[in-house]
Amino acid sequence: MGKKVKRGDRRDGTRVKAPGLQTVMTALFPNRTDCEVHIYQDIDATNLLKYLEAKNEGREKADRMTMFHCVIAGLARMLYERPMMNRFIQGYRIYERNEISLSFVAKRRFTDGTEESLMYLVPNPTDTVNEISQKILGDVAEMRKSEHATGGIDEILDKFAALPRPIFAASVRLIRYLDFWGLNPKVLTDGDPNYSSILVANLGSVKLPAIYHHLNNYGTNSIMVTIGTLHKEEVLMDDGTKQIRDIVSVGATLDERIADGFYFGRSLKLIKYIFENPEILEKPLNEPSGFDYK
Repeated sequence: MGKKVKRGDRRDGTRVKAPGLQTVMTALFPNRTDCEVHIYQDIDATNLLKYLEAKNEGREKADRMTMFHCVIAGLARMLYERPMMNRFIQGYRIYERNEISLSFVAKRRFTDGTEESLMYLVPNPTDTVNEISQKILGDVAEMRKSEHATGGIDEILDKFAALPRPIFAASVRLIRYLDFWGLNPKVLTDGDPNYSSILVANLGSVKLPAIYHHLNNYGTNSIMVTIGTLHKEEVLMDDGTKQIRDIVSVGATLDERIADGFYFGRSLKLIKYIFENPEILEKPLNEPSGFDYK
């Protein structure tokens, strides 16, 4: 991303200085799963659904923009506007990523026993929700052409799983050692959701609620987001009236070492603001949203 590489930087991140408490916590609590904070929030998606209805008018089903596409675009915008949310901790050090990345799991078919595929998206700074939607639609359509992995991280994982157990165990120990020092080869990290800024689970697509989902100690992923089923709910509005609104539940598990609760809270407020004002998604990601953080 054009940053000058300094001593202590990694291939995928720039080392940053942090307050003493944060730095000490990286050593006292070295496992990401020891530092999880879970946030659960109901978000009003009524305006977003109206926006999608207008966007999809006249489109074929296969080309329609979905709420999930808007969620991915909104999360990407949040990362651009809230850079501390794009940090990770590895090897007792705090880093800021050199790129913004979002990943998710997609099923090849909605049937029992069907394989899942790992999807990985790196949006451009000038992308809007339109470009992001087309990228997701294109990637998923390409993946579903085959019943089995045909390349990328999925195929690498299949090859690892087929190794004899002693070789498999030794390989895993080596990979975890290299992971600690940031030396894992790109062939193992590129496209791996464990190395993405945010890993998203669209549970609403399989009619499930947003749930708590743990982080992983392997890799650099610091944020896990689950999207639940869209449902209707009576809401007390600001003017004192009650309305039936379209609500989506969102769960997020974060590594508390990358920022403080105040920063997390403001980032969540930005996401809610984007849902309530979806026209913001038409702006390039690197343009300010206009949200008032006061």
